Amino acid sequence: MTLEPLLQAPLAVQIHVATVLPAALLGAFLLLWRGKGSPLHRMLGKMWMLLMVATALSSFFIHELNVWHGFSPIHILSVITIVGCYNAYRLARSGNIRAHRIAVTRTYVSGILIAGGFTLLPYRIMNQVVFSGSSAELAALIGILICIPVFFYRLPSRSKSAP
Repeated sequence: MTLEPLLQAPLAVQIHVATVLPAALLGAFLLLWRGKGSPLHRMLGKMWMLLMVATALSSFFIHELNVWHGFSPIHILSVITIVGCYNAYRLARSGNIRAHRIAVTRTYVSGILIAGGFTLLPYRIMNQVVFSGSSAELAALIGILICIPVFFYRLPSRSKSAP
């Protein structure tokens, strides 16, 4: 692992990485944490959403893959992330917690896991950062650590309790 490609990258890429890394960790924590609904959860959740929106917005200044006028299909995930954050916030405010949990999980999966997976493709900057001078075992470990929240997060059950 080497930070040299990231240090040589354009400012937009550096800002993107500086916002997405804490968003990935904070999002994983929030998905696994049992203190949902508490004031701390709400504060950290707002921080997570701001980081996700900043990450998505910064991606519009990254034109590494120029498919259509400087944009690529990966930018669709940025739009999905912004819309997902808005929906998750709106659903929480309206009290629809089950739908909020689903929206947050989908936003985390699309904005962190799927988009993050694309950054690890060959010839991408993060591929050089993560895999340069490292072994396949380290790459597998990083992948597993990023995916843990998805496997352990439980959506609310559909069964209704008796009154």
